[in-house]
Amino acid sequence: MRTTTFQILSLNSLLLFSLSASGAEIAQHRLDLTTHFSGYLVLGIFSIAYILVFLEEKLHLHKSKPVLVAAGLIWAIIAFIYAQHDISETANKALKHHFLEYSELFFFLMVAMTYISAMIERGVFEALHYKLVSKNFSYRQLFWLTGAMAFMISPVADNLTAALIMCTVVLTVGSSQPDFTAISCVNIVVAANAGGAFSPFGDITTLMVWQKGIIEFSTFFKLFIPAIVNFLVPAALMHFYLPKGHPELPEEEDAAIKHGGIIIVLLFLATIATSILFHQFLHIPAAFGMLMGLGYLKMFGYYLRLKFRQERASFDMIPGSEPSGSAFDVFSHIAKSEWDTLFFFYGVIMSVGGIGFIGYLSDISAFMYDELGATTANIMVGLLSAIIDNIPIMFAVLTMNPAMPENQWLLVTLTAGVGGSLLSIGSAAGVALMGQARNSYTFLVHLKWFPAIALGYLFSIYTHLMLNG
Repeated sequence: MRTTTFQILSLNSLLLFSLSASGAEIAQHRLDLTTHFSGYLVLGIFSIAYILVFLEEKLHLHKSKPVLVAAGLIWAIIAFIYAQHDISETANKALKHHFLEYSELFFFLMVAMTYISAMIERGVFEALHYKLVSKNFSYRQLFWLTGAMAFMISPVADNLTAALIMCTVVLTVGSSQPDFTAISCVNIVVAANAGGAFSPFGDITTLMVWQKGIIEFSTFFKLFIPAIVNFLVPAALMHFYLPKGHPELPEEEDAAIKHGGIIIVLLFLATIATSILFHQFLHIPAAFGMLMGLGYLKMFGYYLRLKFRQERASFDMIPGSEPSGSAFDVFSHIAKSEWDTLFFFYGVIMSVGGIGFIGYLSDISAFMYDELGATTANIMVGLLSAIIDNIPIMFAVLTMNPAMPENQWLLVTLTAGVGGSLLSIGSAAGVALMGQARNSYTFLVHLKWFPAIALGYLFSIYTHLMLNG
């Protein structure tokens, strides 16, 4: 039974874009392998790979490794069966279609990760951290402030980055109050996931929906109020369990942003604007706009390197002196991208694409969306995302591509985004904070607040249905 759940969750997993792009020609020659031995073999391979992903922390096996192998085996099996029927071209076109879809996501995320790495190196987030801890806020004020900051940062910098930044603040000022640290980490995870739910840049799931063209960029902001409700309801309940008083602030030196840090932030915003312009008005894939934005950073990096060399040359003339700045290398920031995560996305996208090509996702879609109804199915998607992770869940929904009105696509975007907050293992933010604050924030600590988070989840759904039909 548990294996079946894993299959359904994983299958309903990651489809950034759609299975129907190469459409009619592929569909005409597609084989139904759902009851064939090869189909069962593919399900078994993917289930084993995803179980290994789930056990990553215990096995110390990078999550990308099993899914990379699984993706290769799945498409090799499909290609072998289609070759026996002399229709290899059909499988080949489907494979190329999914690889193209992944390529767009890959370049989009790589550029975003490069900018985040550059801002970290320039001390942008460290300066923000210092500003927060240097103020004489009370525990309750810091609880709301870090939650609100996570909610506001995640729509631009993604929910994982927002959660990690705010967790650093909480750990710094709450070292003597483990109860404060634990509750604040729960609040940060909920806030970061909620903030990412109403922006195409806030979460991979929203990015997938936007890049597929199902929902326009401005339409996502209809989820702003439901997302706020999702954050505020559990935060209001947790507020009364926070310790009173003020934390003892540690002694630390002022953190200043390095030369060019603010410009890089502005270039990142310009890159996002370029991506939106390309996608919304020119109907060019958003990844092309992001790659153009990478050019902005590389040009500015050239200026920073020239300036550093000039400073170093002038300081070399003065014995014992050092330039105040530091060298800047864009390629070093590209190298710091989350490559394991990017390859994990490849493995899951190609694997789920293969499973959908076999025909399983059509059967699941018929059951969930035709038998249960769109609203029930989309609420279930959010619940499933708490167990597996919202990225694979949304990928499969997009693969199934059920016929739904705009308000239902908004609903599944909301539930997949905030449903991961129900459990600490349901989102990248929760998993990351369990590692960062391992002595204070655990699975059981988060589970303790499940009723409050679930209440926020239900209220956010109700708010969406009331506001957006």
